[in-house]
Amino acid sequence: MSIDFTRVRDGTEEVDGVNVFFREAGKPGKQAVVLLHGFPASSHMYRAVLDQLGDEHYLIAPDYPGFGNSDFPDPEIYEYTFDRLAETVGALLEQKGITEWVLGMQDYGAPVGFRLATQHPDRVKGLIVMNGNAYEEGFDPEASAPVRSYWEDRTAEKETAIANQLMSPEGVKWQYTQGTRNPEGINPDNWALDLARLARPGQTRMQLDLFYDYRTNVDLYPQWQSFLKDNQPPTLIAWGKRDPIFIEAGAEAYRQHLDRPEFHLFDTGHFVLEEDAPAVVPLIRSFLQKLR
Repeated sequence: MSIDFTRVRDGTEEVDGVNVFFREAGKPGKQAVVLLHGFPASSHMYRAVLDQLGDEHYLIAPDYPGFGNSDFPDPEIYEYTFDRLAETVGALLEQKGITEWVLGMQDYGAPVGFRLATQHPDRVKGLIVMNGNAYEEGFDPEASAPVRSYWEDRTAEKETAIANQLMSPEGVKWQYTQGTRNPEGINPDNWALDLARLARPGQTRMQLDLFYDYRTNVDLYPQWQSFLKDNQPPTLIAWGKRDPIFIEAGAEAYRQHLDRPEFHLFDTGHFVLEEDAPAVVPLIRSFLQKLR
């Protein structure tokens, strides 16, 4: 897929004293699609979506504080929890006058997005879920055991192990390449950009705070599932079925509460857009056109 980056604009908005970076495409006032990234990524992961869909829609992809090109405020000033990230994203949308949204959610984007959705269910016009978990079934018991152990007993030894596993050069590359059909074809700029940001002083501490806070997302799963059941938002699920982090069963679980989701599994890993953007982006276009 040839990407024309001239169609994508960069911007920064100050939100409660924090400069939040975002990428956007399309004309404000059109149907708004808010693209929420995962760990350890940034709005960079949505580059193909932004490039291809701005002709018919308005798309905005923010970087959370501490991620991408947004400010990285000191944890003494900014509390790194999913509640706080959602609060910042929500405030950004308010400041930009975006009051109705289709939410695109991947990985960390799911807990940020579902917080916004349950706070403002009337604003949600649709969901695009790409390996964004909302069910216990989405965790591989063996793979998730170290993090669950960390939630139960937050020790320095466990923090070191998690940091080595998920924030090392090998660990970050693994998240992008594990489960893909052609690991050598995945753009290495992904992990190069992420590792440069993770190398900043204080990043390990901040990311570990978020890993620990992830337990609050699991506690909220029943609330998110009730939102899905009660509101039946139009939903497109495009899931990498060989994801070692959020497994295929997590995608299937959405069928428990959604009557008619558009459901697609791809033979790839955690970041479905990295290998299958040429197939996923047209699905997103068709889904958004039906919503209009």
